[in-house]
Amino acid sequence: MKKVLFVFGTRPEAIKMAPMIKELQARPDKFEVTVCVTGQHKEMLYQVLDFFSIKPDYDLEVMKPNQTLFGVTAAIFGGIEPVLDEVKPDVVLVQGDTTSVLAGAIGAFYKQTKVGHLEAGLRSGDMYSPFPEEMNRVLVSRITDYHFAPTKRSTDALKHEGVDENKVFEVGNTVIDALLLGLDIVQKDNHIYEQHFKDIDFSKKVILVTGHRRESFGQGFDSMCNAVKRIAEENGDVEIVYPVHLNPNVRKPVNEILSNIPNVHLIEPLDYPYLIWLMHKTYLVLTDSGGIQEEAPTLGKPVLVMRDVTERQEGIEAGTAMLVGTDGTVIYTETQKLLDNKELYDKMANAVNPYGDGTTARQIADILEN
Repeated sequence: MKKVLFVFGTRPEAIKMAPMIKELQARPDKFEVTVCVTGQHKEMLYQVLDFFSIKPDYDLEVMKPNQTLFGVTAAIFGGIEPVLDEVKPDVVLVQGDTTSVLAGAIGAFYKQTKVGHLEAGLRSGDMYSPFPEEMNRVLVSRITDYHFAPTKRSTDALKHEGVDENKVFEVGNTVIDALLLGLDIVQKDNHIYEQHFKDIDFSKKVILVTGHRRESFGQGFDSMCNAVKRIAEENGDVEIVYPVHLNPNVRKPVNEILSNIPNVHLIEPLDYPYLIWLMHKTYLVLTDSGGIQEEAPTLGKPVLVMRDVTERQEGIEAGTAMLVGTDGTVIYTETQKLLDNKELYDKMANAVNPYGDGTTARQIADILEN
């Protein structure tokens, strides 16, 4: 029996951890599963856990108002030590690149416990973009025992950095497992979601917009919003839906620039099941989210990435996504091409998703079991 401790704290981590937790829990003769959430996100985190019927064993509840990176890092370090002492895991599993990942992995290292890193090997090549995520994942790679890389590019990046190739496993990304599992759940209650989005005309081309990254705050964010405004005003056959992040640096420019435009729907952040239902219904996606860059291609939705760099370069190379930066003119121009050019649209929509086929959790469980 192998004791596995999951440590995570944000909604994206919860989404990608959920299939992994469910897979290990389905093998009770092989794994003893313990789930520790840091509370780096709160309401959004528990929405995902409830959706996938996962109940955490520990909640560190570290988030405080106006907390800095210093504060949240220190709080997780302080909270994780007694959990490690009590559980005494054989392996600590972390996912991605958040502060919870960094603190959880280093905490395991301090206890000389093995670390498994889901989504290992992502690199943008710029330690300040995304910040602090790029440095978090680089540091975690130095103390990881099981590197679960989503793609060949990730595998190659780890090997280039000198990671022992016997510790690297190319398995795809659990975000695809979660998406397929989640869609199966929401389609059983389709009427609930249709009612929730009743104000959106799905007979038109629906564009989903998400934007929240701190490196874009300021001029970049204003430029993104102005591009969305122009797209809406020049395309009467388009509906734009923007779930607006709670961060005031996001809400202020979005509300100032995009309010009172008839075919722009500014809505509150969506729970995960509502987001994937809506994504399934959209025509294309404008985003700076990492997870959506991976998810949307599985649904055949072209993605325009509103960032200057992306560590998910595989999607760009595969043709499922295009990097458009935060320049409003570029965002507008490339979006308009996809709205006007069916051949170009179909080429992106039908490109093969490089991030996996929904079997990642099973592959990882088999590796840990053996």
